[in-house]
Amino acid sequence: MRPHWQGLLPAITTPFSADGSVDHEFLASHARLLVENGASGVVPLGSLGEGATLTYDEKLAVLRTCVGAVGGGASIVAGVSSLSTGEAVRLALDAASLGCHGLMVLPPYAYSTDWREMKAHVADVLAATELRCLLYNNPIAYRTDFLPEQIAELAGEFPQLEAVKESSADVRRVTAIRDLLGARIEILVGVDDLVLEGLAAGATGWVAGLANALPAESMTLFRLAAAGQKEKVANLYRWFLPLLRMDTVPKFVQLIKLVQERTGLGSSRVRPPRLPLHGAELRQALETIDRALETRPLVRV
Repeated sequence: MRPHWQGLLPAITTPFSADGSVDHEFLASHARLLVENGASGVVPLGSLGEGATLTYDEKLAVLRTCVGAVGGGASIVAGVSSLSTGEAVRLALDAASLGCHGLMVLPPYAYSTDWREMKAHVADVLAATELRCLLYNNPIAYRTDFLPEQIAELAGEFPQLEAVKESSADVRRVTAIRDLLGARIEILVGVDDLVLEGLAAGATGWVAGLANALPAESMTLFRLAAAGQKEKVANLYRWFLPLLRMDTVPKFVQLIKLVQERTGLGSSRVRPPRLPLHGAELRQALETIDRALETRPLVRV
């Protein structure tokens, strides 16, 4: 199965049991739920999946669970990132052997530098795999910015690079990439509160965070936006925005998992160094979430 870079691809969260271990039973059922609600695939081990806090063996176990749960009916796009290029290459190879259908290639976790070094890192991962790849550009989080002309350079050298997850929060990047590459690269919106604008500019997919907690609403929003149903999508977007904006702040993992807990689709447990929200920030988050859920629209996928 080749990855389908169009549509909704949730960046699936990693659920933890009370003892801090990965809850694989819930992970499997959650992956199935997302696909049942219209997701064309799931993206494990991303930033929202707390990939940086997982051991190597835990990462492989997460991929194995996702492939076993939905691998026959939806794309599993493994997040590939590491402190070292060598380990990132190893993870890319292991993801393929476990049955993943594609890779989301990230820059190194803790080292951001110039284009020469970042290109070398990404190129080594791309060269090591035959899987179709999605480049993850998130200069806000990783302080490494893959500019449109640099993405075009990579695309010219590596045919397996088929898509980019654009999380610069600058919708003009969608237009700039389209200008350079036309239909050669699919563009997926990577920040939740830019999905409407990103699709209007020419993006074809959405790597979504809040879809973990509100999959039906996320799928409906995407479909209405892709179909150009402006009035219907505007009303839904207006309701959704206070929650979608939770995807764009430093504690987005805690916030999205909290929304999952409030909707009955998960637990708010996170792994240190992240800590659960508390005090005024917790009260404010709950007020925003509960206010939205009180006026939750009725949608059906």
